[in-house]
Amino acid sequence: MIYTVTLNPSVDYIVRVEQFEIGSLNRTTDDTKFPGGKGINVSRVMKRLGVESSALGFIGGFTGKFVKDFLANEKINTNFVQVSGDTRINIKLKTNVETEINGLGPMITDEQLGEFMEAFKKMTKEDIVVLAGSIPGTLPPTIYKKIISLCKEKEIKVVADVSGDALEEVVQLKPYLIKPNHHELGDLFKTNIQTPEEALVYAKKLVNQGVENVIVSLAEKGALLVTENDCYIANVPKGNVVNSVGAGDSVVGGFLSAYTKNAPLEDAFKIGVASGSATAFSMELCTEEKIEELLPQIQVKKV
Repeated sequence: MIYTVTLNPSVDYIVRVEQFEIGSLNRTTDDTKFPGGKGINVSRVMKRLGVESSALGFIGGFTGKFVKDFLANEKINTNFVQVSGDTRINIKLKTNVETEINGLGPMITDEQLGEFMEAFKKMTKEDIVVLAGSIPGTLPPTIYKKIISLCKEKEIKVVADVSGDALEEVVQLKPYLIKPNHHELGDLFKTNIQTPEEALVYAKKLVNQGVENVIVSLAEKGALLVTENDCYIANVPKGNVVNSVGAGDSVVGGFLSAYTKNAPLEDAFKIGVASGSATAFSMELCTEEKIEELLPQIQVKKV
């Protein structure tokens, strides 16, 4: 089983306003609501590609019920810990510029954290754990370290799509796969990365430090996959980018969906890139049909 971890899920409220004016009454032209959170997005993408997963995290209140019911309707397994506060609402305002307002999230008690950690004690080395997103201020900053240490003891592969301090800590624990974008990779090494060649240098450094595989997304410049033995670069297909939310998560979901079907890493990488692009070119997360449509445009080259 693949377990996706979203420590601070949300209801993503996507609002479109033609001409937004601060201090005035604004009326929406369109609005939608989806369950939000990087791990949840990974689960949703994998489901669309025929791979089962179980979503873990903390939910509460009427917003938490929305998240749980939405995922149940998509036939996605969940094992959330119920908390007393409301799951947060994140506002994505789409107008002439895109603006986001993210909620804080509910308080989590030590007892609820203990209940959450019990899930990892029941896993086996056949499982994969995906850690995605930031650590909320209501949880100990060392929680990812604790989860990875438990997984290492049980020989469970860990995939991490995190940034900032969490990425720095995760790298030290040598996970199976990490997926930073070029900005996050640059932040990790306190430098500015602009080109695939620059990204390749630092991705190799992470592999030399013990990370087994590194995927670096470089927006319109493509993506890299660096392993212990090989390095690959992929272009991105042509299309109109309409959605920045969930594209990186879709790369992880697409990659894992192919990897769990025993595809070679190079092929899994290609499907991951197609999945990320398919989401970027869509109003919502990618579909299998859109991924298949884009795959012929993607060329993966060994470097």
